[in-house]
Amino acid sequence: MKTPRETREILDRLETQHPGADTELHYRTPYELLVATILSAQSTDARVNLVTPALFKRYPDAHALAKATTKKLEPQIHSTGFYRAKSKALLGMAQALVATHGGAVPASMDALVALPGVGRKTANVVLGHALGVPGLPVDRHVLRVANRIGIAESDDPVVVEQQLCDALPEERWTRTSDTLILHGRRICRPRPLCDQCVVRDACDFYRTVVARERGRATTKDPASARSVSSRLGPGKRTGRKDRKASGGSKRVRAARR
Repeated sequence: MKTPRETREILDRLETQHPGADTELHYRTPYELLVATILSAQSTDARVNLVTPALFKRYPDAHALAKATTKKLEPQIHSTGFYRAKSKALLGMAQALVATHGGAVPASMDALVALPGVGRKTANVVLGHALGVPGLPVDRHVLRVANRIGIAESDDPVVVEQQLCDALPEERWTRTSDTLILHGRRICRPRPLCDQCVVRDACDFYRTVVARERGRATTKDPASARSVSSRLGPGKRTGRKDRKASGGSKRVRAARR
């Protein structure tokens, strides 16, 4: 795994590729961001942003949402997917906010994760973006990118969060998450666009998988080497020999997930 200094230098470079990285969810208050983040599970931020204007107009705060019913709520959030589970989570969250916190969103990790439908990732999003409390949300993009590059080494989001936080000052935590998320969406996709990545020279996945495959392709057909990275995805075209050659490291295995 990269040293803290290497991690900071890599993130400095990634921030130049994704300047001004921020959450893409639209919100005006901590309550709105909490609702939007719950809705974003297994959905896209763009889809959530289409749903929330009407939702927030009808339920502008936790007190209003706590009085809703699943029958009324489900049609409004249907397009975000898993609408039945999400409607129950939203109602439970709003009712808990009213009963325990007077309708206000608490600025505490422990208090947030005690709310129905709120996990550590959601809590970190709200803390870091809406409440000014340093947090480093780890979603599937952060998990994939951090393991591929080698600035983290674990399949567990909580472990990856701790590894990144240990390497960075608190004021960088939220921005780091936003940067890695955007990099995962735009460049380091499941099938990565390595030629567009500003840190590929420091990336473990590029060195141990992509560059090796390109080398093999070059010896067989030079023209085919240009398209290797666009065809490669986690677990694609690596085979047993690659896993054996890599020593079966946790970092490489995580990168292929």
